[in-house]
Amino acid sequence: MQPLLHFTRRVLGPAVFFAFAALLSAAEPQRLTFCSYNLKNWLTMERSVGKPPTPKPEAERAQVVKMLAAIHPDILGICEIGTADDLAELQQRLQAAGVDLPYTELAHGGDPSRRLALLSRLPIKTRNPQTTLTYQIGAQTLPFQRGILDVTIALTPTFDLHLLGVHLKSMRTVSEADQAEMRRNEARLLRLHIDSIFAKEPAASILAYGDFNAHRNDPSLSEIMGSPRSAETSLTDILLRDENGEVWTHFWDATDIYSRLDYCFTSRLLRPHIDTRSSFVHADRDFYKASDHRPLILKISPEPITKARK
Repeated sequence: MQPLLHFTRRVLGPAVFFAFAALLSAAEPQRLTFCSYNLKNWLTMERSVGKPPTPKPEAERAQVVKMLAAIHPDILGICEIGTADDLAELQQRLQAAGVDLPYTELAHGGDPSRRLALLSRLPIKTRNPQTTLTYQIGAQTLPFQRGILDVTIALTPTFDLHLLGVHLKSMRTVSEADQAEMRRNEARLLRLHIDSIFAKEPAASILAYGDFNAHRNDPSLSEIMGSPRSAETSLTDILLRDENGEVWTHFWDATDIYSRLDYCFTSRLLRPHIDTRSSFVHADRDFYKASDHRPLILKISPEPITKARK
């Protein structure tokens, strides 16, 4: 409890204090909890060289569900899910843990194994997945590996939230082309898609989220955010921290490297609806038992949050 609240409780007494706190809570607009999380291969794949494909280990799946049950999201955007059956399994496990997210979307790109998904407590209003995007590097035509998950959810009858989930090309070296150039091309395709939304809806409230596989100064992120001079269409990086003030979202255990690879970017008109004071990187001492990533949590208010409350 914050020092001011401790003092208020001593002055007012417990009964009056809790009644006062309840009034304050009721006066505040409801905050929806959005979570972005890379599950680390919730799919059937070869996990050891020469061994047959297997699902994500049971202990890891159980830990994912345990963490998400603690977060209790209203909207959950995920990377690295497999088939529709894998998504249904996750949904059922969450429901059994008390997190009911009945509305889902599954999207993909050129990668036949790893997909994007979204689960929501609120109905999905529109769906516009980008599954066949391609780009050129030299003479090669390459696919946007995981595509773009694109849904709209009505938070209120007058407030639509556009959610764009992505998982850009990894930093792993591949034979097809330079991995950084591949990632920047995917980022450019995402930017073009964002621009197409603004062309149809200049006042769009857009949240682009996911595993961008890039450090903050990577050109691919600048590509996505757009020019700061174009305030109406540029996106803002919402810098989130854990309870210790740390920003890293990914741990590469083979090299002991902690990195910020997961991001949430918001459009100008969505930014006032983000309760940055209550948004964070979810810290769990056993996070590595579920995934090599940590979840990002945004608190979103259907009503703009006043500067005083932020």
